[in-house]
Amino acid sequence: MKFLVPVVVVLLLGAGPAGAEVPPNIIVFLADDMGMGDTSVYRDWTGNGPDVQLHTPHMERLARMGVRFTDAHSPHSRCTTSRYALMTGRYCWRTRLKHWVLFGVHGDPLIERDRPTLASFLQEAGYRTGMVGKWHLGLTYRNSNGEPAKGWDDADLTQPLADGPVDHGFDFFFGISRSHPTSGPHGQKRNTPDQRIGPGWMRNRDVIGATGNGKQLDGSYVLKEIGPRLHEAAMEFLRESNEAEQPFFLYFASPANHTPHTPSDEIAGVPVKGASRYVNGEPTGSTRLDFVLENDVQVGLLLEFLQGPDPRRPGHRLIENTLFVFASDNGAESKAKTATGPLRSNKGSTYEGGHRIPFFAAWPAGGIGDGNVETDGQTCERLLGLNDLFATVAEILDRPLPDLAQGERGAEDSISQLAALRGEPFEPRPALFPNDHKEASRKLSDKRAVVAVRSNGAPVPGKWKLFLDHRYAFEGELHPLELYNLADDPREMTNRLDDPAARPVVEFLLEQARAVAGGGSRR
Repeated sequence: MKFLVPVVVVLLLGAGPAGAEVPPNIIVFLADDMGMGDTSVYRDWTGNGPDVQLHTPHMERLARMGVRFTDAHSPHSRCTTSRYALMTGRYCWRTRLKHWVLFGVHGDPLIERDRPTLASFLQEAGYRTGMVGKWHLGLTYRNSNGEPAKGWDDADLTQPLADGPVDHGFDFFFGISRSHPTSGPHGQKRNTPDQRIGPGWMRNRDVIGATGNGKQLDGSYVLKEIGPRLHEAAMEFLRESNEAEQPFFLYFASPANHTPHTPSDEIAGVPVKGASRYVNGEPTGSTRLDFVLENDVQVGLLLEFLQGPDPRRPGHRLIENTLFVFASDNGAESKAKTATGPLRSNKGSTYEGGHRIPFFAAWPAGGIGDGNVETDGQTCERLLGLNDLFATVAEILDRPLPDLAQGERGAEDSISQLAALRGEPFEPRPALFPNDHKEASRKLSDKRAVVAVRSNGAPVPGKWKLFLDHRYAFEGELHPLELYNLADDPREMTNRLDDPAARPVVEFLLEQARAVAGGGSRR
């Protein structure tokens, strides 16, 4: 698959100040644990041969329609923290969770009830908002008296949730509490009244498998059936949004391909298990790659739906005025270079393999790509973080972000990427601050809350990255550990921290870090 260096091609059909007079529909598809090498969209970048590269034709189709980023990042190297940043436009190391994930059968909600999210922002803008899939940002149950439960032990699963996705901007939710193997008993396995795995399927505020017999569920939560159930829920939401003639925001948070790898047999008649192929057409024989393929199948089914008529723009198809974004929550869970690409480490690391992710998007009516699947897609090298989606959507809709100077909060760490997405001239992004570094300690400890300062705009040309130890996340203190120039050292093998020629870079990056420490913001 070929890609072009971006040129300024802007096709604004019915364009308003920043986007379209008819607000675009928005789909954000977030895969779980997919590395740069897990999609054939980046085969030229990773160097994977046709005999080892998984073929993901629907992802290629989306990327050809629009633009791919080669320097895109999850703000953190694990799922909870990156999902927080995506939803809030704020780094999770500013919260109580400085590293790792919400762990255990119960996790208190990480997002405060009064904090704006991407979903609530769009809800206020007149969107119908829906989510299917993995939440992993904490839940509050209710006890048998209907009061908020203290935790899992006093939770009554027949009661509606006291805090969940619908309390943070979603009109519709169908999904699971966290990673798929730990969201509920698999069928009847370990499905007892005192099970401590999870609530299984949830719809809006309801645990739909609750039986009333303690924590025992009805057995409907089956791992290999997750893909089809999520597809059905997504289609339900999209059809109802069309009938209401409302712009929609769908956040599809796929559990694939988190371990254990449990691909569906098929989704809507499309084979998944055993269906993965390398680019050369040979079967992969890999359950892991079948599970990655599940994401490609889901993307293909969404693209198929979008070929239908747009009820808000007669004579046009939905695909023309839909912003479709594909990304991953962190780097690959696999250490194989075919999965991570030519990067150091993988999921859980602040080295690039832990947080550099596939990210591509299309919106033909808004000038993000030309919508032509027969042409080569565009490529952008601007630094991007998932936390940037909040500000990007705000610019598309020409709606102001929360006014931080007036004491409002929200999207503190979000920078619009609209110009870069459209192939227009852009300034280097202010520094990005990914974190969570398993290499900092052998055992789980707060030392892993390492934060990196990543910038392509330092006074010495390059793509620089400065590591700060955990005291930055906890106290705002600056204690440098390592420095790399990814422009000529993408595998982060040569520590330049003590190089006198790099001293101006260190000073520049430390100043960037000072500016955002504590409650600071670069926007």
